[in-house]
Amino acid sequence: MVTPLIGLSTASVYPESTAHAFGWAAQLGYDAVEVMVGIDSLSQQVDAVQKLSEHHQVPICAVHAPCLLFTQRVWGTDPWVKLEKSAEMAQAVGADVVVVHPPFRWQKDYAAGFVEGIASLEARTGIAFAVENMYPWRASSRRGMEMYLPGWDPSSEDYAHTTIDLSHAAIARSDVIEMAERMGDHLRHVHLTDGTGSAKDEHLVPGRGVMKAQAFLEHLAGTGFSGHVVLEINTRRAADRAEREGDLAESLAFAREHLGVTTP
Repeated sequence: MVTPLIGLSTASVYPESTAHAFGWAAQLGYDAVEVMVGIDSLSQQVDAVQKLSEHHQVPICAVHAPCLLFTQRVWGTDPWVKLEKSAEMAQAVGADVVVVHPPFRWQKDYAAGFVEGIASLEARTGIAFAVENMYPWRASSRRGMEMYLPGWDPSSEDYAHTTIDLSHAAIARSDVIEMAERMGDHLRHVHLTDGTGSAKDEHLVPGRGVMKAQAFLEHLAGTGFSGHVVLEINTRRAADRAEREGDLAESLAFAREHLGVTTP
């Protein structure tokens, strides 16, 4: 039986660097790392990322394409070029997944051919482009605005591979087990985190919110999920290194316990 890889997103140690993320993953015993390509120049360099992986002896399971608002100019402004470069990095470092967000509403040309374009990229590169669930934008508890095209919920589109992020689901007030059931075998990647259901993208340590992360992991284990479970938490408010270490270690222990994965 193939068990899920439990990885650490480099975003989980921000404002520390990509290099620090590999160090934390090695020190705490994570199985792998997901590289968030962002404003840290190291994260944009294939050779540097590969050397970090080799130095710490921690494999890279996924590359997160630079599709956030604050990474709109990383690797240029053409979204398809960004995805091509993400696939090139994944191939070079041995990752088999690129995580991508659906287009923003104002990226109309990109959005018009997004579903077909993702399928074409997968066929050409052999890399799984796992489209991530997002959320309606809302400033309060009122009904949100649709800011993504063709939509924020990838389970409603014909993607071969998808990602569930529990913090995003908290904002959308989605039931993640129901979402996983809709996705079925298309679910390839998970961002394990938590949220309270507020309008903020909180990325809490799993178990500290309302998303029933324990039940979700037990559901994955029961269905034989064999993809990646990557901890993508927010530790930027950690008072010191010890508090950050505690959050990262607690998150890993939570994932292992509720997935039923033996500690190496």
